[in-house]
Amino acid sequence: MAYQYQPCFFLLLFLLFSVNASVLAFQQRPKISAVDLAALSAIKDSLTDIPGSRFFSTWDFTAPDPCSSFTGVTCGFNDRVTILSLGTGLSDSPGLAGSLSPALSNLTQLTQLILFPGLVTGPIPPQLGQLTSLRVISLTNNRLTGPIPPSFSTLLFLHTLDLSSNRLTGSIPPGLTKLPSLKVMVLSWNELTGELPRTVSAQLLHLDLKKNKISGPLPRLPSTVRYLSVSENWMWGPLKALESLSELAYLDVSMNQFSGPIPSSLFLNPSLTSLFLQRNNLSGGLPSSIKMDPTFQSYGGKGSIVDLSHNFITGDITPFLAGVETLFLNNNHLTGSVPEEYVKSVYDGTTKTLYLQHNYLSGFPLPQGSTLPDTVSLCLSYNCMVPPVGISACPASAGSQPSRPQSQCSVFTHRGSTN
Repeated sequence: MAYQYQPCFFLLLFLLFSVNASVLAFQQRPKISAVDLAALSAIKDSLTDIPGSRFFSTWDFTAPDPCSSFTGVTCGFNDRVTILSLGTGLSDSPGLAGSLSPALSNLTQLTQLILFPGLVTGPIPPQLGQLTSLRVISLTNNRLTGPIPPSFSTLLFLHTLDLSSNRLTGSIPPGLTKLPSLKVMVLSWNELTGELPRTVSAQLLHLDLKKNKISGPLPRLPSTVRYLSVSENWMWGPLKALESLSELAYLDVSMNQFSGPIPSSLFLNPSLTSLFLQRNNLSGGLPSSIKMDPTFQSYGGKGSIVDLSHNFITGDITPFLAGVETLFLNNNHLTGSVPEEYVKSVYDGTTKTLYLQHNYLSGFPLPQGSTLPDTVSLCLSYNCMVPPVGISACPASAGSQPSRPQSQCSVFTHRGSTN
């Protein structure tokens, strides 16, 4: 009888061994998609740690759970990579070098792609446009070259695009400014050219194009914009497109070639506390609170800054900007006496910086026996008056001459009265 049961015994042992082997094999399989693991391997092959960086030290491809052990990798419930952060972003880490692998497009569940500052070169892979779940692309402070891939215009869920501080060239793809979910677009400090897309239908909150070679006029922008910088470009034309931006809190269009008057609506926006219009070709006069809105007494407040310097602004200084904490009106064609509201604002500490040098101003009604607070910087040099004694808080660029030659004042005053 024992002999009859022996085959069954060996069969049972075989089945137990097979089950245990299967369980062991399952336990040894990495807890990550095989496709994603292969993509991460290709990504690692195209990048390297700059000496002093140890980002890839945890990327052990024999590890049982790369989703938990790989630095910068976050997976979803299905063991697919959803967030990839390349580099640490720590101040003591020099970052990565190399290039971005097209294999990034195989991470099809990716929602966030972040590249921290380093020395990564080469183009942005256009295959990233295949990652339809992407919400954040941040590839900042590297040495990426080539154009912004037009394929990004297909990323309907993209919320944030930050490609700042690289060496990107070409124009901004027109489809990019039409993306329905895009709220933040930062392309500053590149070498982008061409004009801005005429249609900007994306409900942007933050648009930063500073320090490029973008030309042409400002297009009409969505009223949702709160932060706008196009400074240090080659843009020109009037600023009419800014009139509808009622939500602006920060505006910088400085160092371009914009011309025409300053839209008065900018000064009726109480949330706009940072206004930089310097070094353009703007003309016309300063806003007048009486002409604009009788309920508005002043513009500005604590922390406010307005820079209208180095333009062609003419006429008298109106009291409307007397509440601004930091105010630059220097290097214009302003005339007349400085209103008493500014004098009071300076001496009670509301205005901490007031630069009026290099205009054609004729007076500053300084109160008798008053002393300028130590916290205040006031510059009145090179106007059609002798600056009050004791006021010399001027930058070096103001020059050493306290007043304009009388011949300049006579010619300009005569010309202004004739016009």
